[in-house]
Amino acid sequence: MPTPRSERPQASSPTTTTTSTAELVARARGLVEAADGRRVLLGLVGAPGAGKSTLAAQLVEALGPELDGGAALVGMDGFHLAQTTLERWGRAGRKGAPDTFDAGGYAALLRRLRARDEDVVHAPEFRRDLEEPLGSAVPVPREVALVVTEGNYLLLDGAWAPVRGLLDEVWFLAPDDQLRLTRLVARHEAFGKAPRAAVEWSHGPDQANADVVAATAARADLVVRLVD
Repeated sequence: MPTPRSERPQASSPTTTTTSTAELVARARGLVEAADGRRVLLGLVGAPGAGKSTLAAQLVEALGPELDGGAALVGMDGFHLAQTTLERWGRAGRKGAPDTFDAGGYAALLRRLRARDEDVVHAPEFRRDLEEPLGSAVPVPREVALVVTEGNYLLLDGAWAPVRGLLDEVWFLAPDDQLRLTRLVARHEAFGKAPRAAVEWSHGPDQANADVVAATAARADLVVRLVD
């Protein structure tokens, strides 16, 4: 089983690189080529609304057909705690905070994906139409060469600390903040929140989580602002 790498030293003030999706596709391709047959786990992190899931899907779509074994997308959001659990523990009003996920379960999945010793690993997926995780929704066959995983807390301490060492690289997405908030409000409205409620949630619980995420940017290998 591959040994998880050690966490890199933190930079005091990470530099934001303006780049394109095509350039990031090329960088991800280079990671796989340099891995000499080993599976690569690439993490995308950023605040709510940063565009993580969009970029992750673009990377998998672009590289999947050309890589021997293909690529797969596994989201951290599949480890959301069930709504009934959040309500029982009094956390439903801040769904999306670090302690509203199964961090240990996510780290355990990444270890299985790194080990690459099972014919297939089934990962959960968060369904926004249900506002619930759906278990075993994403099959990752042994031959998959690149796993892209995305979420808010890949660089966080505490229960999340093991995650960083299980990823080959982590890219922090840092879009213009107003653009991020606009996307976030629109997403909440698209999945059923009234306009006022969407704004309040985006500027309330989501912003509190965004502040937590922003403090972890120095731990990333790359901090990027997309121009396309």
